[in-house]
Amino acid sequence: MFFDYKKNRPWAENLQIVMQLGLTMAGCILFCFYIGLKLDEWLGTKGIFITIFILLGVVGGAVTAYRQIMEVTPKKNKDSKDTDSSENGRRH
Repeated sequence: MFFDYKKNRPWAENLQIVMQLGLTMAGCILFCFYIGLKLDEWLGTKGIFITIFILLGVVGGAVTAYRQIMEVTPKKNKDSKDTDSSENGRRH
């Protein structure tokens, strides 16, 4: 079965973005979990650093995912919005 990229391009690009966001979140959380685990082993604590670093991983992953989303979404131009309203006012 052959995948026609040209025909399914928008669908494939959206799938790519969703997968990238999911892997970013999972990577941040797993990385922070590992660091928390090693700190707990090193300091002899029982889950304190795992909890702290998992929360930091969730927050860090969310911030990174938000930045990635903002890069892909089209930005609205404030100048074009202002000129549209001023042009409509001049037509009276």
